[in-house]
Amino acid sequence: MVETLLFNEKNCTEESITVGGKCIKYRSYENINYIENPVAKEHQILNIYIPVSYYEEKEINGYQKNTAPIFMPNQVGGYMPGHIVKPGLDQSGKINATFVALAKGMVVVSPGVRGRHMQNEEGKYIGIAPAAIVDLKAVVRYLRYNKDRLPAGDVEKIISNGTSAGGALSALLGASGNHSDYESYLEELGAAKARDDIFAASCYCPITNLENADSAYEWEFQDDFECNIERRQATKDGKDFTLVSVKELMSDIQKNYSKEIKKDFPQYLNSLDLKNSNGNVFSLVTEREGSFIDYLKEKIIESGQKELNITDHIECDAFTIERNIITDVDLNAFIKFRTRKKSVPAFDGINNITPENELFGTEDCEYAHFTRFAADNDPNRKGYLADKKRVGIMNPMEYIHSESDKALYYRIRHGAMDRDTSLAISAMLALGLSMNNVKVDYQLPWGISHAGDYDIDELFGWIESITK
Repeated sequence: MVETLLFNEKNCTEESITVGGKCIKYRSYENINYIENPVAKEHQILNIYIPVSYYEEKEINGYQKNTAPIFMPNQVGGYMPGHIVKPGLDQSGKINATFVALAKGMVVVSPGVRGRHMQNEEGKYIGIAPAAIVDLKAVVRYLRYNKDRLPAGDVEKIISNGTSAGGALSALLGASGNHSDYESYLEELGAAKARDDIFAASCYCPITNLENADSAYEWEFQDDFECNIERRQATKDGKDFTLVSVKELMSDIQKNYSKEIKKDFPQYLNSLDLKNSNGNVFSLVTEREGSFIDYLKEKIIESGQKELNITDHIECDAFTIERNIITDVDLNAFIKFRTRKKSVPAFDGINNITPENELFGTEDCEYAHFTRFAADNDPNRKGYLADKKRVGIMNPMEYIHSESDKALYYRIRHGAMDRDTSLAISAMLALGLSMNNVKVDYQLPWGISHAGDYDIDELFGWIESITK
């Protein structure tokens, strides 16, 4: 046994918090080191929250201390560092998922994980890929290593949750369980010798499959050369910021970039050989024809119909509606309704300065390209192309057909108005997982832009449905 990785049940405080008239009492185990050799000591730690009732041998919501699921939300956004969060209110003033999980009888593990822009004392970048996913895997290994020491929680029922880049990491954690690609990184950190597969993954608007995200984005928004960009603008008193929508037209060079980049998407999609349980292939015959188009339209119609059932009205001219039933959707019209948000390339910037470029930098170089197109068109000719292997181990699509131990359940939500990445990205992920015996709940919620945890009751209803 590694002494430094043993859970100490005595190192806790008993706390209570009341939110929205609901009071929860829990024991808080804080600042736990989950690896032997941290490179960011104040960040590579975790907190564990356990309902007090389990110490009194009581049942909560049908769970007992040994059957309670472990809810593991990460706070990663933009591939920046993920911080520990305590139960209470989120940034928008709503009850956070950590509070709800405890109230419903779940054990919560809140990890701190590395992210881009982090540097050590020597000035080395320590949050570059694959730091964040390696840290999350180390957390899972810590929990399994201490399965007989934890006062409560079923380590075989770990549910990951994340939004945006955090949703991408949740998807990757679920797809790559116990894969050897990560072993050397975990050994270097001194991670516990245990499994790192999880039970289920909740993924809100996952910004993933980055090396193919540019081509998917241009394929979706092709010929739409007006960007509806949201910019932060200071308020009159200068004390806060508001988001202002600004329209920008692409240059002729950018339009040519778009036309070139979109050509790669159909070939990539078809190479995945995505199929349903009946063996029917989801493919593209032309840029706007094929069974993959039919699948996307099906999910869009499903989203619109739910909204129509609730409000009896929907402001989108892309739909054909007969007797309050949506019978068809014009995909091109719907995409124009969505509007383009990002310029071209959307992820691997030609000038090498996007958050994703920073993700794939090196210890000594802050930014790097991860697609050949961007590297070849860098005007400064200084675009370092990241190692293909390191780019690949951040992509769950690389593992859904592998011998990794995949999560049994996935919940993927990509808002119908979320333009931060193409709808094709989440659709390919959902289809790929489904054909590998993963039970996937995939929806495009109407009216939702880039956000997560907006349907908290439905999220925990799903968790309860798969854990009870």
